[in-house]
Amino acid sequence: MSDGGLLILDGTLLRAADLSLPPQTADVITGAQVLELAESRASLSLRGAVLPEALKTAALRRLGVSDAAAFGQKELDYSNASSLLRTYVSAIADQLTDDPIVVAILDGRTLQMFLEDEDDFAMLAENLFTDLDTEDRGKISKDKIQSALIQMGVELGIPPIQEFPKLTDILKRHGAEGTEELGQAQFAQLLQHVLQELVENLAKNPVVAVQHIKIVNGSKLRKLLANEGLLGDVANKIMQEKYESENKKPSIMKLRTYLEKNGEDLGLPPPELDEVVVLFNEIFTEVERQSNADKSEKDEYMMLKDIFQQFAEKLEANPILH
Repeated sequence: MSDGGLLILDGTLLRAADLSLPPQTADVITGAQVLELAESRASLSLRGAVLPEALKTAALRRLGVSDAAAFGQKELDYSNASSLLRTYVSAIADQLTDDPIVVAILDGRTLQMFLEDEDDFAMLAENLFTDLDTEDRGKISKDKIQSALIQMGVELGIPPIQEFPKLTDILKRHGAEGTEELGQAQFAQLLQHVLQELVENLAKNPVVAVQHIKIVNGSKLRKLLANEGLLGDVANKIMQEKYESENKKPSIMKLRTYLEKNGEDLGLPPPELDEVVVLFNEIFTEVERQSNADKSEKDEYMMLKDIFQQFAEKLEANPILH
């Protein structure tokens, strides 16, 4: 992946966050001020990552807050505000434990590699120019440089403009705006100048960009395993599942069929992924082996519990991103 690579944020870093309120300057503080402070402290602990709105909303729901705007208007004394600060950051950490986010650390290294290799950069610039020259005129306007950066994206080390406003200033400084037209060589030269300054800025101030990647690390399965009632409900659903075949399928096959169909709702990764197929084969081969070696036959509940434990352990050791 780009630059400093991918980083999984699962809430662990938040356990050591600074949760102290600033010195008291008024008798009360609004809910909005406390939430903003908590989000700022959380972001700081998470390498500067901007907290996704979905994460903040989910964390507030854990506190029983469904209307953030209305809650923000409440006035709190400093004792209640301090408690809210701690519980909100804790809720964010808990949400990240259940549903981690993946970020890319953009520090300019990927871009520098392109700039140092003349052939790679020439090919990159040529491909971008060709894609942007939609009318095949051999000319594009200067303001297409921004489109080129967007097209390169995080994969090639370009931070989103909304997370790195300095990018707009860099474009302006190099005149990468307006309708003046450029040929391919001029485009490549201007792109090079823009990227070089961007590299220098990112080296000093890396950007942490949240990725639209889901991660399955077994946390949801571990919560399920800790709740005997929920686990029993899942086992009952499997028992009630109807199959087209009149002959009753072996219990192990029944469990696998159900989990391949419904596993994502329970915390398993998508079954169509190659690595997940391998994971299913590995676990169910072992379950089959244990079943054949075990003289006392396990019921489906215990078998399901063993399967979930194996999935949880393997996913914790090797999370699957998709």
